[in-house]
Amino acid sequence: MAVVVLRKQSPHLLALGTAPLPVAIAQSANLASDALLAVSGGLVIIAAIDVPFQLWQYTDKLKMTRDEIRQEFKESEGAPEVRSRIRRTQREYARRRMMHEVPKADVVVVNPTHFAVALRYDESRMRAPLVVAKGTDLVAARIREIATEHSVPIFEAPPLARALHHSVEIGSEVPATLYVAVAQVLTYIYQVKAARTSGARQPEPPAIDPGIDAVRH
Repeated sequence: MAVVVLRKQSPHLLALGTAPLPVAIAQSANLASDALLAVSGGLVIIAAIDVPFQLWQYTDKLKMTRDEIRQEFKESEGAPEVRSRIRRTQREYARRRMMHEVPKADVVVVNPTHFAVALRYDESRMRAPLVVAKGTDLVAARIREIATEHSVPIFEAPPLARALHHSVEIGSEVPATLYVAVAQVLTYIYQVKAARTSGARQPEPPAIDPGIDAVRH
């Protein structure tokens, strides 16, 4: 751009040698400013074209192919088989930890075969009974087996067992809708223990009805 401007101004440049010194200085300054403006204008045009292109090129380079995205996902999240193995390990650990709580339970409410829910209650430390373990089918059978091995009472109450299994998570308190039914079971268990200790006649098991709303919940 500077060369083009200077070439166009060549007659004026040649005339500088014959012009008086003050005039030559002034004309030289004008020629230099014209050349500078031309170069600046050219740079502006180049930048106006090049900057968007560079931004587009940079963004395009950042884009990943499907294979690259899939590979990155595997590296960040782990392969499906690894995640599956981790989940199995976590479930097994949670199940073992749950089974360790069964011997500490006060009672196991059963269906009698499909559901089993272990309850623990400490009046001095808990606001309401806690579900410390629960399960269905094979897990329920294992809960009953451990309860039998550790002399934990097993109480058959199918509607209550289903309601507890469906509405209460492990480690959570029994909801208010099931307070009365659970209290009846625990009261009966405590009465049986007291009768065994004193040699008295054991009480008859109560008919437990958690209520339609509780079962649906």
